[in-house]
Amino acid sequence: MTKNKRNILVFFALLVLLAGSFCGDICFGSVHIALSEWNNPESLYHDILFNFRLPKAITAILVGAAISVSGLLMQTMFHNPLAGPYVLGISSGASLGVALFLLGSSFFPFLLLNNSLGLIFSATIGAVCVLLLIMLFSLRLKQAESLLIVGIMLGQLAGAMVTILQNHSNPDSLKLFIVWSFGSLSSVSWTYMQVLLPLVLVGLLLVVILLKPLNALLLGEKYAQSLGFSIRKIHFIIIICVAILAGGTTAFTGPIAFIGMAVPHIARRLTNSDNHHITFPASILCGAILLLWCDIACQLPSNGHVLPINAVSALVGTPIIIWIIIKRKR
Repeated sequence: MTKNKRNILVFFALLVLLAGSFCGDICFGSVHIALSEWNNPESLYHDILFNFRLPKAITAILVGAAISVSGLLMQTMFHNPLAGPYVLGISSGASLGVALFLLGSSFFPFLLLNNSLGLIFSATIGAVCVLLLIMLFSLRLKQAESLLIVGIMLGQLAGAMVTILQNHSNPDSLKLFIVWSFGSLSSVSWTYMQVLLPLVLVGLLLVVILLKPLNALLLGEKYAQSLGFSIRKIHFIIIICVAILAGGTTAFTGPIAFIGMAVPHIARRLTNSDNHHITFPASILCGAILLLWCDIACQLPSNGHVLPINAVSALVGTPIIIWIIIKRKR
């Protein structure tokens, strides 16, 4: 079997698996819903199905695809298989924005309103502020490794500020922040979906423009320059894409660990290719499927108890990362 035919079968299998996982995520939950209730608009179960589970499943697809593609971009940009979508400190900036909103009432008395829109707005502002700093540094730093170190340091700085805010916050506000840090796919209603969906689509369309330069980067920055690509411009667009895809989704769902770091390796392994024209759509499908599975796993305790999505994604992603490290050592 040729490589092209094999990849066609892989993509077909992934699409079937995605459809099955999507249906499974809608049908499975802490509350059992009989098929007879699906077409009863006046039923409470109908409301749970179409106004809670359906947007949650769509959110899983969008966020899984977004953070997986972000991880693919970061690993290509830094030539590091363990790079993830949050290495530039964008997620830490979003966390700092939320911390200021939820925990900063003792420092900023006007930040007293706690609601979902405020969380999204504050997380977005925090991510954008870090993005602007990263873009500013990218104008002065030529090497991607130096930019990586700066991003890590900005993440550490934001984390330190969050710790200070936690130390001076009241227990109720601290609990809200901790719950946000667990991550949640259920916080995106149909109203917020009108923002999240275009945001992710714009980010993914920008990546399509980058596919040829990304393939050139695989062979080194000097090779990419010899083909006429501007390395600084490529890095600049990659940072914007990651900010839109990783920073934007974090604002809506909170941080979701390890998916962005692990999925690109799964995509490469399944397709046996490093070509971004292949790994890009494969990462979208694998990321969406994996996050749907994580969301289903969150419902396993049943009895009304739901596990944090961030914890489940870490349980899934950590063995994959360990496997990658062991394989590289060999």
